[in-house]
Amino acid sequence: MKNNLTITIALLVVLCSCKQQVAKKAINNKVPSVSIRIDSLSQINSLKILSSDAYLGRETGTKGAELSRSYIANEFSALKLEKLGSSYFQSFKYNGRNDHGDDKNGLAYNVIGLIRGIEKPNKFIVVGAHYDHLGVSGKKVYNGADDNASGTAALFSVASHFKENPPKNSIIIAAWDAEEIGLLGSKYYVNHPIILQKDILCNINMDMIGRNRQNELYVTGTHHNKILRDSVVTSLYSNKIKILTGHDGDDREDDWTYSSDHGSFHNKGIPFLYFGVEDHQDYHKTSDVFESIQQEFYIEATRIVIQATKKADEIM
Repeated sequence: MKNNLTITIALLVVLCSCKQQVAKKAINNKVPSVSIRIDSLSQINSLKILSSDAYLGRETGTKGAELSRSYIANEFSALKLEKLGSSYFQSFKYNGRNDHGDDKNGLAYNVIGLIRGIEKPNKFIVVGAHYDHLGVSGKKVYNGADDNASGTAALFSVASHFKENPPKNSIIIAAWDAEEIGLLGSKYYVNHPIILQKDILCNINMDMIGRNRQNELYVTGTHHNKILRDSVVTSLYSNKIKILTGHDGDDREDDWTYSSDHGSFHNKGIPFLYFGVEDHQDYHKTSDVFESIQQEFYIEATRIVIQATKKADEIM
């Protein structure tokens, strides 16, 4: 019995190890045939602006949020994104509790633009990132450079690429509000869609893509959708940073399936891919500032998100 037990335990260890290797897998593919150009100076400057003290930590319902959404809408206009209504703003009432333990309610605003597809304009890929953060506590500003000015500024580069290279399907570029108090902006959107839910092909979400000491970027969601896993994620390439899968419920790591706005889409059965890094020592602290961003990593992470969006557009 002891020998059999030993063998059984050994087999279980091997199986668990194999499962982790599959779940937390490094992606390393051939160089894409088409290079992706990014105006890195413009993107870095946008991140610097959004994470500056002048934007007061971008807390939902505050002056900082108002400044932020105006800046985002102006960028959308400069990129000549279409509107899905009379303006770029989708307003909604919110009621939640912020990271400081304060109850909050009022009006919040998603900022949404559109790039019209040239083959299937009535089918949509939603590329999103939340722009809100924790605001101000006392005299301390929570700038949220990585969380999530990084994802917000990257939206402009994604939009710029697809304006220059028109997609097959339409692409919605969405900056969500009120993520920090319960994913409220994305929840409102999927429950009150400006376009029909059945026409949303997938969601690609960015939340904290600006830095990682191990030079690692995770793509989460492969466990939940075979098509995105086998056709999109396996096509990703970088010779500068490590692209890893995992954190989606099939390994021993924290499950990120509902950790950000992609969770709202997943709840509706809409396939998603989430790009982000593991929490660092400055997460939800006043030290999450522009100077802590690893600029080369950040631009490369954005390039990978554009790769994924491009591939999803090709296959869906």
